[in-house]
Amino acid sequence: MNPGLTLATAGRVLRQVRTDHRTIALILVVPCVLLGLLAWIYLDTPIFDRIGPALLGVFPMVVMFIVTSVATLRERQSGTLERLLTTPMGKGDFMIGYAIGFGLLATIQALVATAFAVWVCGLDVAGPLWLLVVVAVFDAVLGTALGLLASGFARTEFQAVQFMPAFILPQFLLCGLIAPRDSLPDFLRFVSDLLPLSYAVDAMKEIAASTDPLGAVARDLGIVAGFIVVALALASMTLSRRSP
Repeated sequence: MNPGLTLATAGRVLRQVRTDHRTIALILVVPCVLLGLLAWIYLDTPIFDRIGPALLGVFPMVVMFIVTSVATLRERQSGTLERLLTTPMGKGDFMIGYAIGFGLLATIQALVATAFAVWVCGLDVAGPLWLLVVVAVFDAVLGTALGLLASGFARTEFQAVQFMPAFILPQFLLCGLIAPRDSLPDFLRFVSDLLPLSYAVDAMKEIAASTDPLGAVARDLGIVAGFIVVALALASMTLSRRSP
């Protein structure tokens, strides 16, 4: 890997997104709108305080999955990726560069969404807000890594979006947001333990409930980071230069 080429890729991603107002709105505005809608639905009830922190991790992950998978597929379809890979740039440079670029966007997204949830929607958490932001960033980067992986199997933008139910929906159902993971049947609990979103939601719940969640959250974030590394490694191996 070449650090210069990796950073150049990250810079190119940021320049492209800067001129795409719809993508910026999808990254920054949509999570806030969804959180605001839920806060309105559960107004004057404790439900939003219970599920809001977990959703601060789920929504960024879903949004970054969609944005990354479609953006990567466009690179292949336009021939940009093929031209880039004829230069000294390797697949690892491309993948890490994309992860850095979208990771910076994920950081901004996490700051905006967390600030909106806490200071506009009134979300109340027992733990430190900075840790809430850190987990949200990890979740968004996880969505980026899974989006890069999914893009390797898609041939059209429509197929890239279609992969979302396969990659995201099972995790959403089994992560503990709908039902506690301890109450799941044995096989489903086993599957839940193999899914990265389960640990992201566990971390968010720990921050919401505990005034000193750092130890438990660090363990969960370590597991999420491991999933990110594995997803990026698999994505670099399955990345093709062009869509057939």
